[in-house]
Amino acid sequence: MSATQVVMNDEDQYSIWPAGSPLPAGWRAEGFTGSREDCLAHIDAAWTDMRPRSVREAMERAGGRNG
Repeated sequence: MSATQVVMNDEDQYSIWPAGSPLPAGWRAEGFTGSREDCLAHIDAAWTDMRPRSVREAMERAGGRNG
């Protein structure tokens, strides 16, 4: 069984990728490596807000103007 790593993009969205393989453009290693199941469990625990970062920031800015 090969190791899997958790990766994240600039929008703070998570995915898994084979450990040791070159990452696709726009993705960086998040720091967690393990089995596929362990990586998916880590993502489930860490990724609590599924909205892309740009959407969260826009909503915060809009809320600040209306609050």
